[in-house]
Amino acid sequence: MIAFRTILTSTTALLAAGSAHATDLEVMHWWTSGGEAAAVAEFANAFDATGHKWIDGAIAGSGGTARPIIVSRIIGGDPMGAFQFNHGRQAEELIDAGLLRDLTGVAEAEGWKDIVNPPSLLDACTVDGKIYCAPVNIHSWQWLWLSHHAFADAGVDVPTNWDEFVAAAPALRDAGKIPLAVGGQPWQSAGAFNVLMVGIAGPDVLVRIYGDKDADLAAGPEMARVFAAAGDAREMSQGTNVQDWNQATNLVITGQAGGQIMGDWAQGEFQVAGQTAGEDYSCLPGLGINELIDTAGDAFYFPVVNDPDIAAAQDVLAATLLAPETQVAFNLKKGSLPIRGDIDLTAANDCMKKGLEILAAGNTLPATTILNTEDTNNQLNDLFVEFFNDTSITPEAAQERFVDIIANAD
Repeated sequence: MIAFRTILTSTTALLAAGSAHATDLEVMHWWTSGGEAAAVAEFANAFDATGHKWIDGAIAGSGGTARPIIVSRIIGGDPMGAFQFNHGRQAEELIDAGLLRDLTGVAEAEGWKDIVNPPSLLDACTVDGKIYCAPVNIHSWQWLWLSHHAFADAGVDVPTNWDEFVAAAPALRDAGKIPLAVGGQPWQSAGAFNVLMVGIAGPDVLVRIYGDKDADLAAGPEMARVFAAAGDAREMSQGTNVQDWNQATNLVITGQAGGQIMGDWAQGEFQVAGQTAGEDYSCLPGLGINELIDTAGDAFYFPVVNDPDIAAAQDVLAATLLAPETQVAFNLKKGSLPIRGDIDLTAANDCMKKGLEILAAGNTLPATTILNTEDTNNQLNDLFVEFFNDTSITPEAAQERFVDIIANAD
């Protein structure tokens, strides 16, 4: 293990060398909600402190909106200085085309192989032995967020698992609440389904279906139970009538909805709203059934450029993103877990501490962005948003379409 003092010294030396020519660096991302904007500002402030300038290129919407814009810029010969993608396979074609920079030199100078935890995050950035991205956080989908106010109004206890939540749905409806808030963006429906898969069928089922493309398992009774639970979730979500994920989170924050299946980035919205974990809301990892987290998250990639000053600034940003103080400031506001375990997180709230405990115990599974290609995930997104919006589609019919997607997946 490289000593913290050594890491800090190498980072300081790199930042000092890179600041000789102050450079504007356009950084594109899709972090635009209240909590996300507060978090990304920590990255911008840290980079600006090196003498360079973060030029914010936020794209409203989601990754599905932002990624095509980012790719179009790069292949069109107008690359930005850096951009956010998720860990995994989203940048494969850009790497194969030679359009992204090899960051191995920065990674070796900063000792990333010794500090990035779990190592699979850096593995997801590595192609043919070369490191092409800087992982900045661990985001897990495996959370159910519950409004204490909504359940108090309904006269029922805050659930401790998915079955109790389903059982409380009629009381929530009688109290004028939406039991489960699900926004209209396709990735929200697919993400909720994947959480149900892990909670009800187990993590091994998800890995075998998405990782091994096991179509027989996808067609089996374990997944039939998951699709039945998805039918329950669809019924519970009727009346949500919002599009963006953070609008659905706001329904939970304001007590208009009982709960939401959403990644731990929702914590940033609760924080901005001044709510306290354990008092105003609860969080159930793995739906309170299988308490684990997936190791999804965000990473920054750096397009190949011809300007040496921009290239030097890219190196500085890559080092800054993983610096200890930057990791603390960013992840406390983002709601995500840091990618390094040698930093002080005593300020973490109860939900973040749960995630850290699960991570420390090694109860993790790979993210769907790592297991599936972008094309497969888009097909799943289309299936599940249609399923959640069209009650005439039976769970059995949806499972048949699911099996077909898995059988033909790359």
